[in-house]
Amino acid sequence: MVASDSPFIDAAGMSSTRRHFLILAALTALFALRVAAQATQRWHPFPFLPPFDAFQGSALPYELLLSAQIAILAAMVWLALKVRVEALQRRAGIGRALAIAGWSYCAVMLIRLCIGAAVPAAPHWFKAWIPSVFHMVLALFVLALAAYHRQSRAVSADAETT
Repeated sequence: MVASDSPFIDAAGMSSTRRHFLILAALTALFALRVAAQATQRWHPFPFLPPFDAFQGSALPYELLLSAQIAILAAMVWLALKVRVEALQRRAGIGRALAIAGWSYCAVMLIRLCIGAAVPAAPHWFKAWIPSVFHMVLALFVLALAAYHRQSRAVSADAETT
């Protein structure tokens, strides 16, 4: 593939679809590491990882949290693979809705982190920074998916053939 001046092909000749896939895959891998680290600390703790409780940001029982995290990971993997093989139809309306949801999610997590850092008497939910950071990872996944949807497939396909 030849480098192009098109916004859909970067200087190295990477298509926007591949770029979106790599971003989604990286965010999925980061979230998977978080899930694996907490599970490791639960059943076979390592001294170099934060303690199990540092990963817990709510009073949700761990078994329920782990089930939800596995479901989220499955959805992330499925969506990333659908983007990779271009089997996920781009829809501008879905992209707009995902962008609004992603930016809102991001804002709430940033506020959560700021309150936890600035207010000494803040409840534990605000002070649990590991869950907040990984909620940001999930928000970025939603925003990356929004960007994929908002990019015109027709223009992208034209750019990839140049």
